[in-house]
Amino acid sequence: MSRVKVRSPGRSITEVASPALRTAGSDFLHLDIAEAPPGGRAAWLAERLRGAIADGRIAVGARLPATRLLAADLGVSRGVVTEAYQRLAEEGRIAGRGRAGTVVVAALPRPPVSPAVPATSPSAAALFPSVPGSDIFDAVRTAPARIDLTPGVPDLAAFPRADWLRAERTVLRRLAAADFGYGDPCGAPALRAAVAAWLARNRGIAAHPGDVIVTAGVSQALGLLAQALLGDGIDRIAVEEPGSLGVRQHLNNWGVATLPVTVDAAGLRVDELVATGARAVMLTPAHQFPTGVVLDGRRRRQLVDWASDGGLIVEDDYDAEHRYDRPPVPALRAMLPEHVCYAGSVSKLLAPALRVGWLLAPPRYRDAVVAAKRNADLGTSMLPQLVLAELMTTGALERQLRLLRRRHVRRRDAMVTALARHLPGATVHGAAAGLHLMVTLDDTVADTELAAATLERGVKVQPLSWHCQRAHPPGLVLGYAANTATDIEQGVATIAAALRRARTS
Repeated sequence: MSRVKVRSPGRSITEVASPALRTAGSDFLHLDIAEAPPGGRAAWLAERLRGAIADGRIAVGARLPATRLLAADLGVSRGVVTEAYQRLAEEGRIAGRGRAGTVVVAALPRPPVSPAVPATSPSAAALFPSVPGSDIFDAVRTAPARIDLTPGVPDLAAFPRADWLRAERTVLRRLAAADFGYGDPCGAPALRAAVAAWLARNRGIAAHPGDVIVTAGVSQALGLLAQALLGDGIDRIAVEEPGSLGVRQHLNNWGVATLPVTVDAAGLRVDELVATGARAVMLTPAHQFPTGVVLDGRRRRQLVDWASDGGLIVEDDYDAEHRYDRPPVPALRAMLPEHVCYAGSVSKLLAPALRVGWLLAPPRYRDAVVAAKRNADLGTSMLPQLVLAELMTTGALERQLRLLRRRHVRRRDAMVTALARHLPGATVHGAAAGLHLMVTLDDTVADTELAAATLERGVKVQPLSWHCQRAHPPGLVLGYAANTATDIEQGVATIAAALRRARTS
């Protein structure tokens, strides 16, 4: 019997699974390939490994058997084991460590399934009112669910923990004692320089590091801009219709009214914008939320003409990096810097919890924005800024983006396939980019009621009507980035079941 060689001080999987186990043979976790269903061996193996990681039989830090060895001992092709490992890697449970092999990095137990509640339960219906309140996203976020298909969440399991830890150690070695004091409210110079270089490489924006204001995400950037605009006498801003409920809530919170302007297949209707008489417009031209439309060339020229006559554009560069069919379109800020306030963040690239974003404001608003930032918090947390700057300058962030694009394409395809199978009458929008799909339904069922019924079955979705100020066909906004293909399939099937039940009730 051959022995397993341990090449690192870490524990091998054989040491964790059983003290007497010396090979990765069929004794490993007592796996019996005969239990696997025909054509489903990879899924079966992934589920067995997933369960063993979740219940502690395989500890975090343990090394899995090499795919070649496990395949030989189970009597299956190496591709079966490779696919099973790939599924667990996509879920963030395991990761390749080069010569150290494949290592368990997180247990990530599935959240418990909440018990089903009656359709008349006020707790379910209260989560999806037709007119959502300012706390609606907090309420929905904390609601338990087996599968979460709400939009706006990246693949949190893919967070580059090893790269972040390595960068953090590098940063801490460099920091002097004085660096732990109060800094510039505009942000760490290292991050401002890194962001300026990132925008030049990836978005075609020529910006000096001194132009960059670091914020706590795009949400804070909007609040700072709202205060600056109010100081300039601008208390109304045009917004996309349909458009982000969250954006409207942030602007309304500061007393800025939001005027709806239709979004069609070419993007924002500039003729409607002109008709509103608004002096400012807020939009997501690279990947419109929620429709996924890209502002086309003709509309971009019309918008530039409008801004050149005195209008102000607030550009949220939402999902610009996550484009799959072609390179992202240039940012509007690259075309008209004197008339565009540009906001971006790493919330959809790394994690919302970092709360790091940036804002470029035209010179006439910059001082007011900086003053608002200083009064808000004296500056964004310094250590995450410096770590992010290290990731940007070393190329680690771009490597992460390439990994995410490949993963997102697979998950998008899984959702499109599932929608075609389970909801063939639905229309899918925005598949070319981003982290979500918009689905419209040729139905009379209210999308808020459908969302509530779906949550009762353990799946969380977001109704399209929340993002509309005017009447709109019912629909859903479905995120796919944070879910495996299996969960996406099950989630969409659950939506279809809830819709069938709603139609007959």
